[in-house]
Amino acid sequence: MKIKLIAIICLLPAIAVAQKSNFTISGQIGKLGKPAKVYIDYSDNGTNHEDSALVIDGKFKLAGMVSGITTSRISLDHTGEGKAHSIYAPNADVVYIYFGKENIVFRSADSLANAVVAGSKVYDEFQAYNKQIGGTIMALTKAVNAEFSSGTPAQQKDTAFIKAVDARFRRNIEKRNEKQFEFARNNPDSYFALVALSESAGTKVDVNKVEPVYKALKAEYRNTDMGKELEQRIEAAGTTAVGVQAPEFTQNNVEGKPVSLSSLKGKYVLIEFWASWCAPCRAGNPNLVKQYELYKDKGFEIISVSLDNVKDRWIDAIKKDGLPWLQVSDLKGWNNAVGRLYGVRAVPQSFLLDKEGKVIGNTLRDETLNAKLAELFNN
Repeated sequence: MKIKLIAIICLLPAIAVAQKSNFTISGQIGKLGKPAKVYIDYSDNGTNHEDSALVIDGKFKLAGMVSGITTSRISLDHTGEGKAHSIYAPNADVVYIYFGKENIVFRSADSLANAVVAGSKVYDEFQAYNKQIGGTIMALTKAVNAEFSSGTPAQQKDTAFIKAVDARFRRNIEKRNEKQFEFARNNPDSYFALVALSESAGTKVDVNKVEPVYKALKAEYRNTDMGKELEQRIEAAGTTAVGVQAPEFTQNNVEGKPVSLSSLKGKYVLIEFWASWCAPCRAGNPNLVKQYELYKDKGFEIISVSLDNVKDRWIDAIKKDGLPWLQVSDLKGWNNAVGRLYGVRAVPQSFLLDKEGKVIGNTLRDETLNAKLAELFNN
């Protein structure tokens, strides 16, 4: 048992850093040199960017433009094994920070993870915020993995031990969510109140609880891309509830031809949100294929909305998994217009519609989906 943190940032193709810049991130990591390389992914106002820089005699420098506060992932490849290794390897040297129009400096004898960070007021506020809410998700994940690893070989195979470790981890996450909500309610003038509320609201937004706190936030934060996305999730909680007419949408298929949800009226429709990089999505596809074959001739249709941003990977996954139903995407990753319309913050996610286009189920998966379909078509 090992809790895996999968931090996924969907990226557009790499862009060159403009000559003008309003932020720099530089560092001195010991005397590290070739083939070491630093990678950064950051999202600015709904657009994702990536860049990289070589580490020479311990020094590196990244620069770019941001419109305001942004979230980022910075990783250091010590051995020249590539970006993916620098992010996902068991001993990955990767940090997740917020920054603004600032000149930020990392200093460490050995790694980004152990670096002292200077020059960023936003980073300092981020650290203070994390202290109040009980730490980052990465820190909690690291702690639970360490707890599991400290068990004996026998304990690591023992179901009771595994469940106990997992239960403590989940309680810590719940406590963190509660503290995040309190932070958001008590600090409406802080950018991190928006961050806290966005995270604690989760995928199933409690509108009565979240909306008043959202409306109390500073207008400039509500008008950021994160603020607008949270507003969409609040609205989606009502527009995608069971019994409500599902929001209409049109998006292009793999051939670039538009497909509309309304064209499927008269059928039971499963709107399935997924991505080629989503392991649970891919693992569930064989069951979807089976259910589709069982009921497609009885009036069942699936329309899959991909949160991919690379067309070749999307198409390759469709072919490898043998998915014969409708597939659409705007290739904007987490900023997929339909995903945002439906308030999707995690995949897989699904909405089952009746013949009139009303929602009759959401987050149905595997056995719960199978049971619902059997109820609909076998009665």
